Amino acid sequence: MTTVEDASRPSRLAGPDEGISLEELQLAARNHGLPLEALRYDVTPAGLHYLLIHYDIPALDPVTHTLTVDGAVARPLTLDLATLRDRPRVTRQVTMECAGNGRALLRPRPVSQPWLVEAVGNAEWTGTPLAPLLHEAGLDADAVDVVFTGADHGFERGVEQDYQRALPVADALRDEVLLAYEMNGAPLLPQHGAPLRLIVPGWYGMAHVKWLRGVTVLDRAFDGYQNAVAYRLRQEPDDEGVPVTRIAPRALVRPPGVPDFMSRTRVLRPGPCTVDGRAWSGYAPVVSVEVTTDGGGTWSPAVLDEPTGGEFAWRRWRYDWTAQPGRHVLGARATDASGRSQPVEQPWNRGGFANNLVQQVQVAVLPD
Repeated sequence: MTTVEDASRPSRLAGPDEGISLEELQLAARNHGLPLEALRYDVTPAGLHYLLIHYDIPALDPVTHTLTVDGAVARPLTLDLATLRDRPRVTRQVTMECAGNGRALLRPRPVSQPWLVEAVGNAEWTGTPLAPLLHEAGLDADAVDVVFTGADHGFERGVEQDYQRALPVADALRDEVLLAYEMNGAPLLPQHGAPLRLIVPGWYGMAHVKWLRGVTVLDRAFDGYQNAVAYRLRQEPDDEGVPVTRIAPRALVRPPGVPDFMSRTRVLRPGPCTVDGRAWSGYAPVVSVEVTTDGGGTWSPAVLDEPTGGEFAWRRWRYDWTAQPGRHVLGARATDASGRSQPVEQPWNRGGFANNLVQQVQVAVLPD
């Protein structure tokens, strides 16, 4: 059992034959991924959207909750939720993915929240743009980073902290960044950051700070734990690492047929079958998806549906397959307009971040 006293050690890697620990199961019970059959929905219902909660869900009263904007600004601000709701209102579809999605598939396995590939969702977020608020506060000429502070509080590797993440000023001022108070047309649920959260389209989920209570502008780079220690791509514990930012391209298959209860192997009858799923990238729009039915031996182009949710939402793809009796391994890989594509062999990093290895869906096609 990890204690506060020994939590300052570097994140651990599982041994060659080490199974999932009780601590990891405890995390997995608190958090949850998207049931892959829910890839059928253009907009993910709130209860099916992936969820990661670092500490506890704080108890916040939307009537009395306020947001402060301070630091390296000319005019510090304090706004309640009613005031934010009176500001210009924008709704955006945004695909959000956890930075650790796929971590449990890596070898050696980083010991943390044991995600497979389901830590994703695509929701409609409604709120007011952040940039006009920062302009009204009056950013100092030497502003560097904007820090977002949530009301959730706890310990991580021995460090007591509020959950805080920062964006460079240029990213914080992007038009699409929102202070959101609704999800899918309803007030935010407690687990999704009620009454106010940050939405940073194109970035992994760690940037979308929930239970938002403070925005602080700094004239230096933010050196808080979640930026400087966590969420960095490292090979060794003492590496400085590269920060995790935008979402790498990924395609997921909506599993065809019906599942075996324990193994989740898909079972279907032979014949024509439309295999489909969703694809997204935080760097640039997805321009192609390829599908394999033999575990990556051969690849065929899928048909991309027209985008319906905007530039930051996932896109449906489909592929017509004639299923033959026997065992098959399905997968899909996305390529975006920047030229980034999913790897068949995943580059490894110590935290298991930005892992976009091609998914494998085991399928058993019954005899005729």
